[in-house]
Amino acid sequence: MKIGIVCFPSFGGSGVVATELGTYLAFQGHEIHFITYERPARLTFFHQNIFFHEVSTTKYPLFRYTPYETSLTSKMVEVAESQKLDVLHVHYAIPHASAAFLAKQILASKGIKIPVITTLHGTDITLVGKDSSLKSVIEFSINNSDGVTCVSEYLREETYKHFDIKKEIDVIYNFIDFSKFSKTNKEHFKKVIAPNGEKIITHISNFRKVKRAEDTIHVFKKVNEKIPSCLLLIGDGPERANLEVLCKKIGLCDQIRFLGKQEAIEELLSVSDLFILPSSNESFGLAALEAMAIEVPVVSSNVGGIPEVNVDGETGFLCDVGDVDAMAEKSLEILMNSEKHGRFKKNAYKRAQKFEIQKIVPQYLELYERVSEIVKKDTHQLV
Repeated sequence: MKIGIVCFPSFGGSGVVATELGTYLAFQGHEIHFITYERPARLTFFHQNIFFHEVSTTKYPLFRYTPYETSLTSKMVEVAESQKLDVLHVHYAIPHASAAFLAKQILASKGIKIPVITTLHGTDITLVGKDSSLKSVIEFSINNSDGVTCVSEYLREETYKHFDIKKEIDVIYNFIDFSKFSKTNKEHFKKVIAPNGEKIITHISNFRKVKRAEDTIHVFKKVNEKIPSCLLLIGDGPERANLEVLCKKIGLCDQIRFLGKQEAIEELLSVSDLFILPSSNESFGLAALEAMAIEVPVVSSNVGGIPEVNVDGETGFLCDVGDVDAMAEKSLEILMNSEKHGRFKKNAYKRAQKFEIQKIVPQYLELYERVSEIVKKDTHQLV
């Protein structure tokens, strides 16, 4: 198939999943066309079946804000027409689903029928979507997509709860590619970070408030008081400056490393003993899944779709949002008991296998084919 994928090109979950999906499909022989404003962060290589179409915008004095959605629509029309796409798959409702609807209408006026799949990833529903100025557009875009998916049962329930949705929503979980995310021997690297055998705790996020990265630091402080340890903070975002101030305030700058955005996440996770995810909301918890795939137990908040990934008492522990005392207690329970730590590591890996890419991507292909057949039938009825 020839598949157009529209996404944000960032390190965020929706951009990562969209890029990994397209990459896997390309290796399976499908032709993939990424449509976005810059090359996706994880698209760092050449493949004969992968094409990138940049959405460029022009600033005019008349416009206070650059009309990106209009430029995106035009680019989708151009690529769908010139490359003869079979399907458009847009990730994140705003602005991609609404732009795709308009692109579909323009293409229909030219006699080109193309199905549109919309995948909801989380904050497009739980945060951005609750903005009253956007709600009607999101409802319309979802209801007028040919197929709709979301990444967890929790997110499907939230979508139906907060929006007047008439479409059936398929749950297709996020996935992990074990050909990339697998534990490797990085003992030499571990000795550099923890020369005296300290326990290594890791947190990965975009450092937005919803991630509550400051809770990770407070948990680490309590753990470090009991056992020698160090903390790796991976990623970047608006809260980083505040986190650095907090580290200085509590006097743990020597034990906490800010590593910024990293591409080789799997190597850093390979030296980690524990992963902390204290978010106030997560529609799935992709960072936790990546850690679990590399045999790292997870202590997380008990919200959103996280319990669908991290199983309490088996792959790690779930705690109430903001309860740093409980998170520290559970972290110590894992780190101070080698038998339990080993068991949780094995369980984490086994659980992650349920989300391996070979099991998930066929669900998208089945959806592509299903909605394509429906669109074809509708077209024949109109002729």
